[in-house]
Amino acid sequence: MQAFTHKTLAVLVAAMGMSGAAMAQKAEVVHWWTSGGESAAVQELAAAYKAAGGTWVDTAIAGGDNARNATINRIIGGKPPTVAQFNTSKQYHEVVFEGYMNSIDAVAKRDKWDQILPEPLKKFVKIEGRYFAVPVNIHNPSWFWYSKAVLDKAGVKAEPQNMEQFFAALDKVKASGAIPLALGGQAWQENILFNAILHTAGGADLYKKFYTSTDGAVATSADFKKILADFKKLKGYVDAGSPNRDWNVATAMLINNKAGFQIMGDWAKGEFAVAKQTAGKEFGCFPGWGAKAPYMIEGDVFVFPKTKDAEAIKAQELFASVVTSPAVQVAFNAKKGSIPIRTDVDMGKLDICSQQGVAALKDVSRQLPAPSQLVSPEKGGRMADVITKFWNTDQSVDDAAKALAAILKDQS
Repeated sequence: MQAFTHKTLAVLVAAMGMSGAAMAQKAEVVHWWTSGGESAAVQELAAAYKAAGGTWVDTAIAGGDNARNATINRIIGGKPPTVAQFNTSKQYHEVVFEGYMNSIDAVAKRDKWDQILPEPLKKFVKIEGRYFAVPVNIHNPSWFWYSKAVLDKAGVKAEPQNMEQFFAALDKVKASGAIPLALGGQAWQENILFNAILHTAGGADLYKKFYTSTDGAVATSADFKKILADFKKLKGYVDAGSPNRDWNVATAMLINNKAGFQIMGDWAKGEFAVAKQTAGKEFGCFPGWGAKAPYMIEGDVFVFPKTKDAEAIKAQELFASVVTSPAVQVAFNAKKGSIPIRTDVDMGKLDICSQQGVAALKDVSRQLPAPSQLVSPEKGGRMADVITKFWNTDQSVDDAAKALAAILKDQS
């Protein structure tokens, strides 16, 4: 995928009708994109914003929770950034309902967001008929990645189509001397692994019942206990160096042909791109078992903290317009590993992984909301704590199921 060029930028600026008076808008942008692939992607946004006449002040804070908390603290303290990264989560809805955010309706109406955004994304970003955030990508956090060299050496001939085949492939990789499953031993990565197994092996119905149940029975059902058991069995395929390992270091284990599989969001593809590897050549990808696998839809958005400063508002509006333009969407998402938010860009230029994602996005029956869109941050945090405790201790399946059932009964 071609990076942004000066010629492209000039066309973009002209197409957006930006006069000299509208330029030189200064925006401090808080984000948490700090890995190699993420940094390369965010530079596409910064370059486009500068080319449109703006001044980009970069504030990168490692870790999504850290970055969001810093933004909220600065808003409360009276010194908000101009623009800040959030997720398509209930936390985004909370900060809007608290009155912390400016609406970006003027840009949305002028640039026809109602017509260009996919329905699942628009449904979540638009609150009570108004836009308070600009989406920049569509992510699925449950992709399976694999090193083709490692699997070839191990004799794994095809992508697994069910949990039994996945365990069989992991056994073959283990027997070949490589690490079967690369995992960063951090709570959020352990939860991504659990959620992937839940909706991939358990199905969309079990996944949605679990995250929306309030009687707890689903967590103690035989089907759910089977998911817990399969999830815990995966620990036997993870190496001893997993605890506290960053996700991109785990991805590098596939890039360097030390590990067979990793289950991680499509942002991992940015790391393969930085390493000059190509989907379908050095590495492979699949979003679950078969062509009808559930496909979780989440993504990153940028919000616009409340301000009455006219210049800051102009900077916010310029930002929203620039990052949603077709050229920027293609350039940014090619490096980020995600799918463009627009349905009117040339998807034919995307790699085989992104094309699978686009196909899933068009099939309504496969679309699945992320846990953060179904439960509150507080409840989701308690559920995540149970999962990571179960993964890292000798806690039994029955005890973990009971602990989750107790949380589900909480109406918060």
